[in-house]
Amino acid sequence: MQEGMGLILIELCDYNLLAPQHLEKIAAHPEVAVMSYDCLNICGMCSMRPFAIVNGQRIFAPTVEECVEKIEQKVNEEIEKLA
Repeated sequence: MQEGMGLILIELCDYNLLAPQHLEKIAAHPEVAVMSYDCLNICGMCSMRPFAIVNGQRIFAPTVEECVEKIEQKVNEEIEKLA
């Protein structure tokens, strides 16, 4: 899934517990692009807990719901920086 201009890039690993579908609300922002890759070369992270990389910063949490909340918070911080 890729939407928006991509000023804020969210990267996911295909083997992650966190899937692009979990980020549909966040990806609706025109500034956000969600990219899913076969592997992000963070060996083992995808099997341990849900995670994403938001503008180069790793965001993770014990559950998908908590991870989505943290990603949304980081995206909002990044949007504020753009304003």
